[in-house]
Amino acid sequence: MTAPAGTLCVDAGQTGIKLRLRDGVHVFQLTTPGVRTHSPLAEQLADAVHRAAQQWDRPIDTVAAGVSGLTDDAREGRELLARLEPAGVGRVVIAHDSVTSYLGALGAGTGAVIAAGTGVVTLAVGPRTVARVDGWGNIMGDAGSGHWIGRAGLEAAMRAYDGRATPTRLLEMLAERWPDPETAYIELQSDPDRVRVIASFAQQVVELATVDSTAATICRAAARELSVSVGAGLRRVRGGPEAWPDGPEVAAIGGIFGADMIRHPFERLLRASWPNVVVAVPRGSGLDGVQALPALPADHPLRDRVTDCASAGTRQSV
Repeated sequence: MTAPAGTLCVDAGQTGIKLRLRDGVHVFQLTTPGVRTHSPLAEQLADAVHRAAQQWDRPIDTVAAGVSGLTDDAREGRELLARLEPAGVGRVVIAHDSVTSYLGALGAGTGAVIAAGTGVVTLAVGPRTVARVDGWGNIMGDAGSGHWIGRAGLEAAMRAYDGRATPTRLLEMLAERWPDPETAYIELQSDPDRVRVIASFAQQVVELATVDSTAATICRAAARELSVSVGAGLRRVRGGPEAWPDGPEVAAIGGIFGADMIRHPFERLLRASWPNVVVAVPRGSGLDGVQALPALPADHPLRDRVTDCASAGTRQSV
């Protein structure tokens, strides 16, 4: 699906905000720092849009956005439109990034998409219903995410330091950043960027998994959590494997699935529970899913999870 001319697409994750504008001839793209989910979202999104508009010097009449940490899309949509109206924007279409990740990966069909980066969220879509699984943040959820893996690695390192667990090279990983393990928790807790700092250790945990049994156990646990989330979503929208005669289509996206130590056991566990599953190659990116938002059919199950705000006098298409 092609977004109308003048539509700025925004894929706002915790790692980075990606922006793309097509004017019929050129494609402009920009990446800015990720959203801080504990801070007001509309202000952060408006700042990113203004930065892109100034850099590209192109008119923007519609902003479509998929946003991590979005809890009240109607309120955020209205506030974002109010902030952008003075710059000529007359329409804002906004949804949680699980919706845009789904549309980018599987299009408008049924199945499930799990997106795992700093956080993780699964969205399953059936013929008539939608189910979101996890994506509940680093305190209450995000099982199997980069933050979850990084935190498990740091906890295992401190257990080894205390003598509560067997030795692990994860302690060396921790000491590379904080030479004195006994002060590490103070430095980490006082760091305003601690969520990303913790998640940054996920890559090292994965790399150590080939030589360290503790790191390998963490990776297997993460893969199990991710496969359970997908299964839960599929059951909620249609039922067990027998309810999917052609096999549910599942796409796994995000940086965490770039690691074989996560992806391979995830797929094995998924196929063990869902023998007819179709593990799909994503059709497109999150930005492609954002691009599809303005033209999403009114009768699509995901439509209820999309907020479409228009200025007075601006025709609102659905």
